[in-house]
Amino acid sequence: MPSHPGKTLILGLGNIILGDEGVGVHVVRSLLQHPLPPGVECLDGGTGGFVLLEPLQQADRILLIDATDDGMPAGTVTRTKPQFSRDYPPTMTAHDIGVKDLLDAFYLQGGKRDVTLFTVSIDPHQSISMELTEECSGAVAVAVQQILEELACSAAAA
Repeated sequence: MPSHPGKTLILGLGNIILGDEGVGVHVVRSLLQHPLPPGVECLDGGTGGFVLLEPLQQADRILLIDATDDGMPAGTVTRTKPQFSRDYPPTMTAHDIGVKDLLDAFYLQGGKRDVTLFTVSIDPHQSISMELTEECSGAVAVAVQQILEELACSAAAA
């Protein structure tokens, strides 16, 4: 059981020195500029790693945000509820471990939380940069709006 009942963890993943690959971190940073419902924690997960298992285990609900190279136009925001390997986006190699690896380890340790994954499609062939492309900057705003709406609906239903 999570140690903080009712807690929602919003976890942004990505490497910000690789431009759009860091979009998940940019979404979390942008979310912090908005009022969030009680019990919501935002975490910059950077390039991942198994150190993120503890925050995942301490939440009832998890919203993950990450970049993907899924062949969709750059800046496309997709919301999924991953349950099987085929539900995960292609792993971005800039992470220590991919989202799928992290969640697989979480589930193997008995994690049974409500997990929602927001992905932002990117063009993986970019120069090293700390800036997002125009498409991904727009996607940050879209993802933030979708997450805020989801949190508001959850709060209203509670």
